[in-house]
Amino acid sequence: MAELAQVVVDVPTMQTNQPYTYLVPAPLEKQLQVGMRVAVPFGNGHRQVQGFVVGFSEHANYDGELKPIAAVMDLQPVVNTELLDLSKWLADTTYSFWISCLYTMLPNMLKSKTQRFVQVVDEVDEQTYFDLFGGKDECDLAELQGDPAKVKQLLKLQRAKKVEIDYRVTDRAHAKTVTGITPLLNFEQLEDARTSLHPNAHAQNRLLSYLQSIVGQTVKQTTAEQQAQLRAATFNQGAKKGWLKKVPVEVYRNPYAQPIDDDHLEQPLPLNPDQERVVQAVDQAIDGQWSQTFLLQGVTGSGKTEVYLQTIARALDKGQTALMLVPEISLTPQIVNRVRRRFGSQVAVLHSGLSNGERYDEWRRINSGDARVVVGARSAVFAPLDNIGVIILDEEHETSYKQDDMPRYHAREVAKWRSRFHHAPLILGSATPSLESRARALKGVYQLLRLPHRVNQQPLPPIEVVDMRPEVQRRGESNFSTKLLEELDRRLQRHEQSILMLNRRGFSSFMMCRDCGEVLKCPNCDISLTLHLDTRTMKCHYCGHEEPIPQVCPNCHSRHIRYYGTGTEKVEQELHQLLPAARIIRMDVDTTRRKGMHEKLLRQFGHQQADILLGTQMIAKGLDFPNVTLVGVLNADTGLGLPDFRASEHTFDLLSQVSGRAGRANKQGQVIIQTFNPGHYAIKDAQAHDYERFFRHEMELRHQAGYPPYYYTVRLMASHPEEAQAARAMTSIHQQLVANLAPSTIILGPTPRAIARMKRRYYYQIVIKYKYDPHLHDLLQQILQETQRKEFKDVQVSIDPDPQYFM
Repeated sequence: MAELAQVVVDVPTMQTNQPYTYLVPAPLEKQLQVGMRVAVPFGNGHRQVQGFVVGFSEHANYDGELKPIAAVMDLQPVVNTELLDLSKWLADTTYSFWISCLYTMLPNMLKSKTQRFVQVVDEVDEQTYFDLFGGKDECDLAELQGDPAKVKQLLKLQRAKKVEIDYRVTDRAHAKTVTGITPLLNFEQLEDARTSLHPNAHAQNRLLSYLQSIVGQTVKQTTAEQQAQLRAATFNQGAKKGWLKKVPVEVYRNPYAQPIDDDHLEQPLPLNPDQERVVQAVDQAIDGQWSQTFLLQGVTGSGKTEVYLQTIARALDKGQTALMLVPEISLTPQIVNRVRRRFGSQVAVLHSGLSNGERYDEWRRINSGDARVVVGARSAVFAPLDNIGVIILDEEHETSYKQDDMPRYHAREVAKWRSRFHHAPLILGSATPSLESRARALKGVYQLLRLPHRVNQQPLPPIEVVDMRPEVQRRGESNFSTKLLEELDRRLQRHEQSILMLNRRGFSSFMMCRDCGEVLKCPNCDISLTLHLDTRTMKCHYCGHEEPIPQVCPNCHSRHIRYYGTGTEKVEQELHQLLPAARIIRMDVDTTRRKGMHEKLLRQFGHQQADILLGTQMIAKGLDFPNVTLVGVLNADTGLGLPDFRASEHTFDLLSQVSGRAGRANKQGQVIIQTFNPGHYAIKDAQAHDYERFFRHEMELRHQAGYPPYYYTVRLMASHPEEAQAARAMTSIHQQLVANLAPSTIILGPTPRAIARMKRRYYYQIVIKYKYDPHLHDLLQQILQETQRKEFKDVQVSIDPDPQYFM
């Protein structure tokens, strides 16, 4: 009986969202493993696609002729059995394609690329054979596509059935190599070679001695040059004489700016009684292999990171591994450096700031077991670790843990799944836990642990709220109140540092004509363009559209154009005018676009090379600079006006987090929050450092409105280049929902999304709120299947469980 493999193919549609059965070629029987990638024929013709082996069987539920696997892409599985099970669960719970979930777990360099080759299948004339194919039996179509004359010839040949297209999968994964040297002769032969040397050939003599010391080994040439104190030219001579050969040596790309000495690692810090209680509780769960979820609520500066490090050490001591997630790339340099100083070369880092090659090499170190501690952003939750002893999610309240594209997973839910699989504790850490997590802790689903005091015994910094309404009347349009300017100047005099946050990048928010009221909008989205002076362009922050700054109004051709609102770039310019002596570092998406800029800018600030760090919300959390004594929030209202039920929670979290950057060492900190809404409860509770009062108030509002954590939510979205088509599709889905869901389930919509048009597509949405509905999951799967049929042409439908916003 031939062996049959179950393969999930790289054709992401609901109709193909299942394993297909393929014959395993006789030479490969019992050689393939689950989790390997293969190339398989798919559909009619010669199309070849990549797929993942997800199982084996002896019988096929198919009466036709089975196709054999065409090629094997890996010598060992790239997805282990745990991640394979996780991918299936993920596809089911996030209404995603199984193949998309599998690819989400892999670095980009392991993802497939299809090449199209034109093959000669019948006799062609000699001229064409050499002109098109260079005297070979095939050519790469991509090399000919730019020449219309040659494409015309190919089309004629195809109609005459003399050529055909062959689709092939190629693998982009490749290891980085450097030149190595290996001796070709044994010790005695190398000694014999010495007798033929000229007496003055001192370098070659030394080379022979060195080669004798490494017989049977391969050494990187750069290392060999240093050890033998020889130049590259001498090794070239050795290769010509047949003493050695040069071979490629595989090396890992190093994503770290600073080397770590494994022989001089930092020792654990002494714990205070609060930290000791937390560590004991988590260690007990590690020792007992309990999949307990802990909610660690600790004020900013309370020593949560040291707790994380000591629980990681406990897992490593037991021969296990550890996974630690942080929400932003901007946080990883400081966190990774602390973890590496404690655990050295055992640490691997995974985040989108790495190059494809660095990410691939870090993934391979984890997959091979060389790295036992992984630190990274959201996607690091899929790191191929075995035998996990503890999982940590720092700043668990952050919305960046939710993926916006398919698969729309929340890293917290994936971490809980892996915690159960490995029987390992999960720590959710935050100074301001999400309402959902805190509510679960109150119900006993999570175990609540507290760190109520700062480790430096200093109180939380006092927060002063400045009402900007009288400031604007008194001083005109400015980003700075008199109080904040005075305190910034005082820090400059004392050689202390300040952090300023404005959660809006660019120079100004929008451009408006004062004659006709025209606002310059993005041609692809329902959103105004933002002025960026550094690139002298107007940019859309949603689709990336750019255009030159207009000199006249595009509507009435008036020159009376004015720029309204503000952004980090404009604030930086104003700061230079108001405080010319201040050294300023601006940190936002524009200044950190290049690789390594997060780490570079933070390192400069940490080395006292700037007085003021100005940035968006990426500077609000996790950063620890002892000389920062002032934090200023330039406009606390930027998020409050958004049409989103979580707007107040996000504002409270952000203000609490950024306030915690001040006074983290021995110097007293101070925080100034500028706002046009000083009476808003989120701002008043943040000023009082009162999470408990905010939690009670917000929970009461959520209860009245029927939002999480009192209800679960799902958002359905349909988009189309024509608004009527999007609305029609969503109306059809709405009728299906009303007819099949439980009476207690609440259906809101369909309505246009807050930003109704984006990237030239119109969006309509429905929000479902429910506590328990046995029909919902199957109905949503059915809707996803049906919306991929022909009658839904060009309509894209997405389903987002537990959306973080409804914008």
